[in-house]
This record gives sequence, C-alpha cells and structure tokens, in this order.
Amino acid sequence: MAFEYIKALHIIFVVTWFAGLFYVVRLFIYQTEALERPEAERAILKPQLDLMTRRLWTIITWPSAILTLILGIAILFYRPAYLQMPFMHAKLGFVFLLYAYQLGCQRIYRSLQQGKPVWNSMRLRLWNEVATLLLFAIVFLIVLKNLVDMFWGMLGLVGLAVLLMLATKWYKKRRERN
Repeated sequence: MAFEYIKALHIIFVVTWFAGLFYVVRLFIYQTEALERPEAERAILKPQLDLMTRRLWTIITWPSAILTLILGIAILFYRPAYLQMPFMHAKLGFVFLLYAYQLGCQRIYRSLQQGKPVWNSMRLRLWNEVATLLLFAIVFLIVLKNLVDMFWGMLGLVGLAVLLMLATKWYKKRRERN
C-alpha cells in the first residue's frame, strides 16, 4: 500500500517539476527581453519578473526536483527489480539529462537575477524545448517498457525535435514581421 502512495506522490512532483521548468524558461525569455527595453520600462519589469522567477524557482521547481528524486529512489528501494530492466536504464539516463538541464537553468537563473543575460530570447526558446523532448522520452519509456518500441519512440522524438525547431524558427520570423 505504501508503494502506491509513493508512486502517486512521485508522479505529482514530476508534474509540478515540469510545470516549473516549462514556466521558468518562459520567464527567462521575458527577463531577457525586459533587459532590452528602455530604462523606464526595465525599471518596472525587471524587479517584478525577478520576483516571479525567484518564487517559482525556489518554492516550486527546486523542491519538486528534490522530492521527485527522493521518491524515485524510494520506488527503486521498493522495487529493486526495476534496475534490471533495460528500459529503466534508458529512462534513468534521460532523468540524469533532466537534472543536467535543471542545473543549466540554475546557471541562467543566477545570471538573470544579476541582470546579465546568458542567451538571447531566441536561444532560450529553443532551450525551452529541451524539457519537452525529455518529457516525451521519459513518459514513452515508462509507458512502453520496451526497447524496440523505444527505438521507434526515439525516432519519433527526433521528428518532434525537428518540428519544434521549425516551429520556433517560424515563430521568430513571424514576430520579426510584426
């Protein structure tokens, strides 16, 4: 019975973690664009965006990432046989990449809180799609639990990456026209 509660909590914190990751990079984009505004606008926008980003990052995103890790370890403690399954090795590899992504976001967060953008808003839009790709990879691995299906899923993931990149470039061109 405890296992089901741990699993449910793990899923809940994965969802809140991803919500934080998706939104924080959006705030990074707004912060970067606010730094390019005239001083009067920047003086109003930057403090508000910094506050919103700090609250999201420290109250939701990091705690969710930590609780996801703790609960994930607990799941593996209850079901150590998962570690013998090849799909789990691949899934844990993607989870490792997700934590690396989180640390990359931490670097961007620190710089923007100091008013020093790391990347332009276009590059941040592309960076935002990395979390989407990792989400797809992790969910498909957990649901399918099969390396052959994983191959086709990864092929689909590459296709999704190409579509996201094309959509981002299309959006940039559209914004520049307006």
